[in-house]
Amino acid sequence: MHKSSMALVKFVSRFQSLLVLMLMVIAISLLSDRFLTAANGWNIMRQISVNVCLSIGMTMIIIAGGIDLSVGSILALAGAVTAGLIKSPMPIPWLGIQLDFTLAGALLAGIAVGMLLGWFNGLMITRVRIPPFVATLGMLSIARGLTMLWTKGFPITGLGSSFAIIGTASFLGAPVPVWISGLLVLLFIIVTNKTRFGRYIYAVGGNEQAARLSGLNVDRIKLWVYTIAGGLSAIAGLIATSRLDSAQPNAGIGYELDSIAAVVIGGTSLSGGRGSIWGTVIGCLIIGVLNSGLVLLDVSPFWQQVVKGVVILVAVAIDRLRNQEDD
Repeated sequence: MHKSSMALVKFVSRFQSLLVLMLMVIAISLLSDRFLTAANGWNIMRQISVNVCLSIGMTMIIIAGGIDLSVGSILALAGAVTAGLIKSPMPIPWLGIQLDFTLAGALLAGIAVGMLLGWFNGLMITRVRIPPFVATLGMLSIARGLTMLWTKGFPITGLGSSFAIIGTASFLGAPVPVWISGLLVLLFIIVTNKTRFGRYIYAVGGNEQAARLSGLNVDRIKLWVYTIAGGLSAIAGLIATSRLDSAQPNAGIGYELDSIAAVVIGGTSLSGGRGSIWGTVIGCLIIGVLNSGLVLLDVSPFWQQVVKGVVILVAVAIDRLRNQEDD
């Protein structure tokens, strides 16, 4: 009897996020007959695709022992830069020319902007030794300010049907954003589980000093992690901008909280060294199901924020208790 109890506890501990998701789906389905439909299911998947892209990068950062508060602002700037380049050529006065970007060029420029800002985050953290919280908080403000300057505080709209494919079209019955986020999930599951770089990320987050003593270039690993996360934030920005057919100066505000919540709910430790991309996907689904359920149940948006905050606090509390048990 004792062995079976221990086995049950271990099972619940290992799959607690998945069990929570299943219970939420059952509960909301009983409360709303509009929830458990194919249309709503695809809508939830489409809605969480942006958070999935953000949270893949956030997962690797937190596993490596860091944090990133700038992902929402990077999302906004990357989307705005891409939209601006699609709408009009970019003048270069000192060369006397104008760069007229194709759609592909504009998309690559947006991703490059995200990677550059992520790289700058990593540089401040690894070279200047600014704590990740402070460095990325600064970048949150910098990127948001640059977005306002680039857009002059107004949305950039009318981006064309070709760009709209990224956020609104479907392929083989599934929304394109779901395909994009799904392929990124598969790619980074392989990266984190099957590559040397992935093992190094866990080693750095688990014990940075030991990783240095074993010969790992910890600073380079962190720099790459933040750079990749910046690129993933930019991809999230492209999806969000395409879906709305406009680049909003205030896009992505508060997205860093959703991302961190998804990562922690999915079982990644805020102390670093432990977590998984798959767990983060479950965390994103939990938040997506929660948001959808609250809307279908006509819960006030203000109460939705309260509920989301409570979920984040509970997830962090569980993480702290789990770490205390491990110690």
